[in-house]
Amino acid sequence: MSEESRQSMRSYLAAAEEAGDLHRVKETVLPLHEIGACLTLLDGRSPVLFEAVKGHGLRVTGNHLTTRERIAAALGTTAASLQQRLVDAIASPLAPALVEAAPCQDVIVENPDLADLPIPTFFEHETGPYITAGAIVAKDTRTGLGNLSIARLKPLGENRAFIGIAPNHHLAVLARAAKERGERLEIAVTLGNHPAVMLAACLYLGLGDDEMTVAGALLEEPLETTTGTTVDLAAPAHCEIVLEGVLDPDEMIEEGPVSEFHGMYERYGAGYVVRFSAMTRRRDAIFQCVLPGYAAEHVLLGAEAIAAGLARHLRGAVTSLKEIAVTTGGAGRLHAVVSLDHPRPGAARKAIFAIWGAVNLIKQVTVVDGDVDPWDPVAVEHAVATRMRPERDLIVVSGVQADRAEPLESGGTVGKLGIDATIHDSDRADWTPARPPVEVLARIREMLGR
Repeated sequence: MSEESRQSMRSYLAAAEEAGDLHRVKETVLPLHEIGACLTLLDGRSPVLFEAVKGHGLRVTGNHLTTRERIAAALGTTAASLQQRLVDAIASPLAPALVEAAPCQDVIVENPDLADLPIPTFFEHETGPYITAGAIVAKDTRTGLGNLSIARLKPLGENRAFIGIAPNHHLAVLARAAKERGERLEIAVTLGNHPAVMLAACLYLGLGDDEMTVAGALLEEPLETTTGTTVDLAAPAHCEIVLEGVLDPDEMIEEGPVSEFHGMYERYGAGYVVRFSAMTRRRDAIFQCVLPGYAAEHVLLGAEAIAAGLARHLRGAVTSLKEIAVTTGGAGRLHAVVSLDHPRPGAARKAIFAIWGAVNLIKQVTVVDGDVDPWDPVAVEHAVATRMRPERDLIVVSGVQADRAEPLESGGTVGKLGIDATIHDSDRADWTPARPPVEVLARIREMLGR
């Protein structure tokens, strides 16, 4: 089994380098703030590979999926087709394929010391280093149904780590259910994954829907997995590092300030503790991180996953739906733009309320016509400027249940805003855009292309 499998992170980095889109940092950097500073200054640009990290033999990489075009290219598609590709993968999952030998088990370390990994401390006021790119495998031992998700982990010394998960996170739900049965939830934190695995881990699926089956659909072949050495879980065979352990919902510890997607700090209080029984890795493993806070990859991983889930959710209810964007300006979580093709009267409002009902985090929804690209902030603002009447087309709802990560949450609630920026024929007799004739544009476009 080749380490250069197309299911590996290495295949993504090799393709990026071949395209001249990999930034190698050859100077030695410190895990304390210097990796975070490099990734911050290079945010939105090429993927980064740190060749030398002081005190560690492993290389570090980050800033992989910082544009929609990079995400699409990693999945072999275009930005215009990306959302449909994700929706189709959710609808047509592929079961993983279990393999005996796997690159991620070249080296096996029992009771690992997390200090041996080059885990960055990213920001000034966080209380320690964080593992930020861990795609975590778990399963419901009663049903056998799997789960793959991403959560941050902060080392606490030796083989212990704090894990940051919200109470409604599926991992927390599984941990509580295991506790009620007198069990402890086994987990496998996988690091250094192909973009298909990272995207699948961010999807908003139902409890019991296994995201690894969607990763396989995105790869267009079953995701190869291998059974853990100390846990009854199967992890992606071609990842770089696997941390095997048990999540203990009885042991709680205060986290302190932590960066969030909106770019500020949150203080969530106490969270669960994980104890790791083993670490397996490639011989020359590369440690992957996602720059946290309001950073391009962190924002886009959430934005693309939420948008695809919403598109799938709304298709049956809003028949004119064309596409949904969850915007970078809205931190990839808070603002959505919905494009509708020739919407019937009331369809815009129906879409607004349907999105609010589906995802707590989204507090502003703008609805535009099908001729407007929802991912283009200038085009969306132009639609709002030319098609929206404030006295008629704004919906303000106060006191709506909010997510704990909402930056303006107060008493568990926040206000929400809906904007109908679709054409109303009663506003104007003529909505024809002022442009040269279509056939002339086509002829001149061809001429300029030559």
